Amino acid sequence: MKCRVCRGPAVIDIRRHNANFCEEHFLKLCRDQVTRAIEAFDMLSPGARVLVAVSGGKDSLALWDILLALGYEVDGLYLGLGIGEYSDASGSHVRRFATPRGLSLQEVDLRSEHGFDIPNGSRAAKRPPCSACGLSKRHLFDRAARDGDYEALATGHNLDDEAAVLFGNVLRWEGEYLARQFPVLPAGNGFPRKVKPLVRLGERETAAYCVLRGIDYQVEECPMAEGNRHLGYKAALNAVEVQSPGTKHTFYFNFLDRAAGLFRDQMAVVDPGIGSCTRCGSPANGEICSFCRLAERATGAGEPVQLESRRKDGVRA
Repeated sequence: MKCRVCRGPAVIDIRRHNANFCEEHFLKLCRDQVTRAIEAFDMLSPGARVLVAVSGGKDSLALWDILLALGYEVDGLYLGLGIGEYSDASGSHVRRFATPRGLSLQEVDLRSEHGFDIPNGSRAAKRPPCSACGLSKRHLFDRAARDGDYEALATGHNLDDEAAVLFGNVLRWEGEYLARQFPVLPAGNGFPRKVKPLVRLGERETAAYCVLRGIDYQVEECPMAEGNRHLGYKAALNAVEVQSPGTKHTFYFNFLDRAAGLFRDQMAVVDPGIGSCTRCGSPANGEICSFCRLAERATGAGEPVQLESRRKDGVRA
């Protein structure tokens, strides 16, 4: 197996590209694919200050490393979710990446700073764990990006993630979520700009990138994600990808090229805009934002407030 670029020994084959790559040219391919995504969707200006949401997994750590290599000023933000040994290990992986490199890492501990963790909070609020987790992440990451005056909040959503979320949303024709199925969400209504620079790379590539770069990452899946429909959608698309390499890429990028604009235009008509939470100042559809409602229910503070329901397999911002 020889590298397509230099004809030296290859370390990985990428079937959707019908090509093999040596270590040097595979790492270059990953960085080039991120550059291509950033340029194609006008994600970031040269040298921008970026906040990366890091979990300790392969995608977010690979993203942090690649953005640094591309010359961006990048800080990390880790959210301690209180999911037992899983969270302990995740935090350790993030610190082992950031500390030796002298990188700026912000940490927010959900339990000590907000009075609840995901296992207890989801039970108290009667929300699925993935729903409570996603809500908490969105709120705290958004606030940190806004307060830190970063140009953008970058997340490690890769091609596999986006194709699986799109698959689930198309199965149910979730117009609201499909309107947000885009690699860039512009700032507005109090929300920071959000970007997904890994949309041209799959999970296998980000894992290989970390291995070749010597980045130690959290391999285990979150124990609370068992049964999440998103994982089932991934498995279904993986089965199709085995038979027809490139299917996930074609599915996702053809949606962006041919259909995404239709849903975004629809949302532009019906979205009335939102106000601010009276408790924390974050964007809110009502008087109190969803995160403060979750915290209220989880900690037992104040009168219980009815939480609006959200499907746990909906598009993540």
